[in-house]
Amino acid sequence: MKKTLLLAFLVSICADISFAQNQITAITLVSKTDAPVINKNIYGHFAEHLGRSIYGGFFVGDTSKIPNTNGVRNDIVKALKELKIPNLRWPGGCFADTYHWKDGIGPKENRPTIVNQWWGGVTEDNSFGTHDFLNMCELLGAEPYLSGNVGSGTVQELSEWVQYANYKGKSPMSDLRKKNGRAEPWKVNFWGIGNEAWGCGGNMTADYYANEYRKYATFMPNDIVRIASGANSDNYNWTETLMKNIPANMLGGLALHHYSVIDWNKKGDGVDFTEDQYFATMKEALKMEELVTKHSAIMDKYDPNKKIDLVVDEWGGWYDVEKGTNPGFLYQQNTMRDAVLAGSTLNIFNNHADRVRMANLAQCVNVLQAVILTDKAKMITTPTYHVMKMYNVHQGATLLPVNFNSPRYTYKGEMLPAVSVSASKDQNRVVHISLVNIDSKNKNKIEIDVKGLGVKNFTGTILTSAKLQDYNSFEVPNKIVPTVFKNFENKSGKLEITVPPFSVVVLEGK
Repeated sequence: MKKTLLLAFLVSICADISFAQNQITAITLVSKTDAPVINKNIYGHFAEHLGRSIYGGFFVGDTSKIPNTNGVRNDIVKALKELKIPNLRWPGGCFADTYHWKDGIGPKENRPTIVNQWWGGVTEDNSFGTHDFLNMCELLGAEPYLSGNVGSGTVQELSEWVQYANYKGKSPMSDLRKKNGRAEPWKVNFWGIGNEAWGCGGNMTADYYANEYRKYATFMPNDIVRIASGANSDNYNWTETLMKNIPANMLGGLALHHYSVIDWNKKGDGVDFTEDQYFATMKEALKMEELVTKHSAIMDKYDPNKKIDLVVDEWGGWYDVEKGTNPGFLYQQNTMRDAVLAGSTLNIFNNHADRVRMANLAQCVNVLQAVILTDKAKMITTPTYHVMKMYNVHQGATLLPVNFNSPRYTYKGEMLPAVSVSASKDQNRVVHISLVNIDSKNKNKIEIDVKGLGVKNFTGTILTSAKLQDYNSFEVPNKIVPTVFKNFENKSGKLEITVPPFSVVVLEGK
């Protein structure tokens, strides 16, 4: 009798699993006349003076045998232009609040050195400074986002930096810029007033920082976007305090930082991870939906017309450093886990395009969830790079709101939404649909009604691999690359799609 009951129970469980894997999830795309445009700056990046991000990454110096333009690697410039990088944040991060910009201008041999107290205690020689960075942004066709020093700087120092970068007429700072070889201003639009003021930027309280922000913003022009140092993950009080105490006309953007970390004391390996660790990482990544929703709701109370941007200027996966590397350099490999993390997060940002108008993946080269890794003259692109490139079709397109209940990724009694989706229509009326399946083992079947979108012919691209732990190496640089995706069918205006486990798919309809 016991054996019969056990057999019946197992059959029932198997039937449930089979049903769960074979049922079709219906998705509705809604075309709205008042839908927001997905700001291209959601696809921004971050370059801090940290490890091999700048030196040995972007910047090799103009005497290097590695092909370069004024010291900046040509291969990196080419790769990022293909990515359509819209903006780049610099010089930090924690480093920003110890950086004094005047140390990085003028003849390089005369520049003072400092110790990078945050990242490895290495000597910073300031050979890469304001001119190098802003000229590099021009090479990239990307807007610069400068992070100003509030923690150890002064109001005068930051206001003079704005004048140095932006003022066309005659002034002490524009004269100094011309003396240093740049006649025309760069016209930098995005300025961060401090970084992580609640932590490495000064360990300030929200009330104290709100007053500091007001003071700094007062001495900066109104025709730039001034961005406040925002909350750490779910510190909703920080957002409430700043929105309540900073006049709306002084605030262009409010930052938010969130990393998909399992445990800050034991982050886990970037490549050698278990499904336990994968599930925990994805749980933290998908928390971004809750964070953006709740911080946006607070902002809506004080800014119902949504004039102030939510700027998620640090996000991504953070693991233990690669074995044998400097622990202060935060160098980690990049696997299919990072690809689905990136795709899921970007879907969240796209779907909240009414408030999220800038975001910066941390970081661009050789640090954390990098899109590019270098080893002397060698350079490779990571799975995250390929996701960002696949998704750049959404930049500047109009959001098509998505309505559906996701199938579940179930593991050890816990459940996460397995599938995330975002969609848009560009100025040429081309529709793009991006889908991510985070389930580590099961494919998911999706049906999307596209009859009302005026498109009939679809093509697809997919990023996936044999194992979640797969990555691109300097020995095998193209192990994970996008390929043609054909596992879908258009049946009378309904797309039937089978999305493989841990994969990212982008469909294009014309």
